[in-house]
Amino acid sequence: MITVLAALAVCALVAPAVIHWTGTRGFYVLALAPLGGLIWVVLNWPPTDAAAARVETVSWVPSLQMDIVTRFDTLTAILSVLILGVGALVLCYCAHYFDDARPRVAVFGGEMVAFAAAMFGLVISDNMLVLYVFWELTTVLSFMLVGFYGVRATARRSATQALLVTTFGGLAMLVGIIMLGERSGTYLLSEIISAPPTGVYVDIAVVLLLIGALTKSAIVPFHFWLPGAMAAPTPVSAYLHAAAMVKAGIYLIARLAPAFSVTISWQIAVVGLGLVTMVLGGWRSLRELDLKLILAFGTVSQLGFMAVLVGIGDANVAMAGIAMLVAHALFKASLFMVVGIIDHSTGTRDVRKLARLGHRLPGLAITAAVAGASMAGIPITLGFVGKETAFASVWETGAFVPWQAHAVDIVLLVGSIITCAYTLRFLWGAFGRKVRNTPSPAVAKMHPPTWPFYFSPVALAVAGVAAGVFSPQLGDLFEPYAETLDGYGHELEHLALWHGFGLPVVFSIIVIVGGALLFLGVRRVRDRVFGFRPLVNADRIYDATLRGADTLSLLLTRNTQRGSLPVTQGVILCTAILLPTAVLFAGARDRLTIDYTATAVQLVIGGCIVAASLSAVLLRNRLAATLVVGITGYGCAMLFALYGAPDLALTQFLVETLTLVIFVLVLRKLPAEPEKRHATGFKPLRALIGLAFGAMLVLIGLFAASARSTEPLHVDLPEAAYDYGHGANAVNVLLVDIRAWDTLGEVSVLIAAATGVASMVFRNRRFGAAPRVADAARLQAGDNGDDDDHVPPDRTTWLLGSGLRDPRHRSMVLEATTRLLFPTMVVLSIYFFYAGHNAPGGGFAGGLTMGLALVLRYLAGGRYELGEALPIEPGRILGAGLAVSATTAIVSMFLGAPALSSAVFEVTVPVLGDIKFVTALFFDLGIYLIVVGLVLDVLRSLGARLDVETTIARTAARIGGSANDTTTGDTANATGGQVSR
Repeated sequence: MITVLAALAVCALVAPAVIHWTGTRGFYVLALAPLGGLIWVVLNWPPTDAAAARVETVSWVPSLQMDIVTRFDTLTAILSVLILGVGALVLCYCAHYFDDARPRVAVFGGEMVAFAAAMFGLVISDNMLVLYVFWELTTVLSFMLVGFYGVRATARRSATQALLVTTFGGLAMLVGIIMLGERSGTYLLSEIISAPPTGVYVDIAVVLLLIGALTKSAIVPFHFWLPGAMAAPTPVSAYLHAAAMVKAGIYLIARLAPAFSVTISWQIAVVGLGLVTMVLGGWRSLRELDLKLILAFGTVSQLGFMAVLVGIGDANVAMAGIAMLVAHALFKASLFMVVGIIDHSTGTRDVRKLARLGHRLPGLAITAAVAGASMAGIPITLGFVGKETAFASVWETGAFVPWQAHAVDIVLLVGSIITCAYTLRFLWGAFGRKVRNTPSPAVAKMHPPTWPFYFSPVALAVAGVAAGVFSPQLGDLFEPYAETLDGYGHELEHLALWHGFGLPVVFSIIVIVGGALLFLGVRRVRDRVFGFRPLVNADRIYDATLRGADTLSLLLTRNTQRGSLPVTQGVILCTAILLPTAVLFAGARDRLTIDYTATAVQLVIGGCIVAASLSAVLLRNRLAATLVVGITGYGCAMLFALYGAPDLALTQFLVETLTLVIFVLVLRKLPAEPEKRHATGFKPLRALIGLAFGAMLVLIGLFAASARSTEPLHVDLPEAAYDYGHGANAVNVLLVDIRAWDTLGEVSVLIAAATGVASMVFRNRRFGAAPRVADAARLQAGDNGDDDDHVPPDRTTWLLGSGLRDPRHRSMVLEATTRLLFPTMVVLSIYFFYAGHNAPGGGFAGGLTMGLALVLRYLAGGRYELGEALPIEPGRILGAGLAVSATTAIVSMFLGAPALSSAVFEVTVPVLGDIKFVTALFFDLGIYLIVVGLVLDVLRSLGARLDVETTIARTAARIGGSANDTTTGDTANATGGQVSR
């Protein structure tokens, strides 16, 4: 199973290239993947004994009980045949539906195969969490496929609508999965079904699961997204909306029915809503004029029918449900393909514009009639066998009291009559004469389809008849699933074309005659009923819901995020104050134990931090406030050192220094002091919020420390770091080994921050590396107005780039010091990087040290010196760092270990002695590169680029001032001349 899934995934990846090289005929090549999977399913059909079902397991995330567990039983095999078999035929159909010039066809092929892979993964998954992953993959891929014609507003709206509705159901389903899995103690469906839990909690979980199933299968009130999804290309409708995606909800209902179908909530949600869906969907199809919409609402109706049959929980009814599941996939996919051929040949799907098409395309009309016969329940088709079995088994089921069973059967009869009527309406609308003696203009100008275009719909239509003829043999394949359900005292009936005269025969006659009469009277029905606007329209309710959500979000945003930084911060801080404090005082609290200070030095440092914080609030000069804020950071570093955390102290010191530099770079573009504001009434409120937030943090910290009932983890952490991470520096081992996932996420945030800073500075496009000295001549030739570029290079310079700076901006002491310190800082950064696993340092500290070395080069020599220091584009360094870290994370998976696992190698080298090498060093190397790239990107953005902007602005102002002086003088002379005259 996993091999088939992997093969489909690989085929999806290479599909765009195949279509690109071979054109649309490449769809035949893509069809080989699901065809091969279909052959595997047939050759490995599961045994009749459910206990002997094939199970495969791959460890994935065992800590979350999220291993990939696949199970291949009868229900899985049936759905797999539909997914893979119909999928292969639809791909063959695509070879003639699209032309080579159609944009995105290559990507479309990959998406179709990927969808087949996701559906196959969904039905073989026994772990509910993994099933949910595939469930959401089908949602995303459906969004992409429905939105194939993205230039059309209707396609975009329909794709978004389908995505929102099914995602809503998926989120509810996820909550239900977690609730059911935690209550059951397992996330394996097979174990839950064999020993189902009970109780109100479980009922709620099952209802949440059903919400996911109902939204996926377009059951009322979530049915409206399916007709809208007809904006997709016809192959998508034939596959997703007939044979695959919409069957996912039916599959989940069928899978859970053996355990939970007896609950009242289940019967209301599945049986009740299914009956409403069957009647409502069929009734809506009678009023449509688009062939595709007739089939779409018919699909909604049939999905309700199938949900009722598989959801009742009776073995015999389930046999009918599975028969209808297979029959529907065959006839509905065939009919959608027929509509695609009609649209492709005539350019329209409007029944009013199609007349005498049956005379022009008799083969297509016969194909549609054969498939439609199965949909209407005409004898010898599988649809007829399924409906007769449904009528007989529902009437006699013991799942309900007799009158309830009879009522359900009567509703199914009414729905089947409507089904027969809209089937006749579809056939008449597509191929009928419509009181015309000549073809309609669209039919007269049509181009006939090629014969290979017929292959897929003909094959499916013939399969529907063949399945009906061989229904007894087909029923033998369905029985192992039906036997998992309660028979309620009745023996399991076999599928057959003929069971003798009885109620099913009477019902079938009523369906055919009643459907024909309803079709003949449909014009009168349309005039009397369909002319009125429906009282309830789910599509309008959906639109109103979205508008309400938008209005609510705008109202909330308008009052909490008003574009004012103080207001935004106030909302955040007040939330952070109220919620934790409310939780703290709502529950039980331990007695506080306060340890003020261990030494007097700590008290002094703490006092300095408090004083610096108050000074930052009171000082108006921005630079002075920044410096005192830096004092608070250095104070924290000293506290870390006093508490025996030299690694944290070193990192804090480096970060604080670099932060001060960045602040200074930004402050160059701001006034020395902020403008005075008269709104002083809010200052006490701001002070109160600040004090409350600080007090809350202290209080939470004290209670957290007092509530500790066991020995702190840090006592054993150094020993565990050495035993498991092979390093003496517990902090570094935590970062690159034990909690490496957190670190990988944090460095990703660093990259996003660097990108954000650069995006704000480089408004139009991002430039490459900082300019080098060799670029100065070119820039002078371009005359960009940079004063520094016009300064002749000094022959006696300590730094290569400083000779291009204005002498007024140079410091020989700083240049000479930088010349001496830079190599030392580079060596120190490399030492921190290599020694960090066993001593203070690591990739983060090493990268910060290297970054400070670059800062020194920039401050001493300007932007050209920065380019000479590291002439590499920052984006490349950031990308290389992330690639190294990510590669290190996944390499261990190919060796059979979890992601981010590390290994240790010990070798003896002459002279050097024993050397121990830990593979986590590669992960640390990625961190090192990311930090260096981040600093270089910030210096390039807030340093080098702002230098150019400032110089250009200064030059423009000087030129503008000179022009104004000249203009003023000329005006004065002219005025004086006029006066003298």
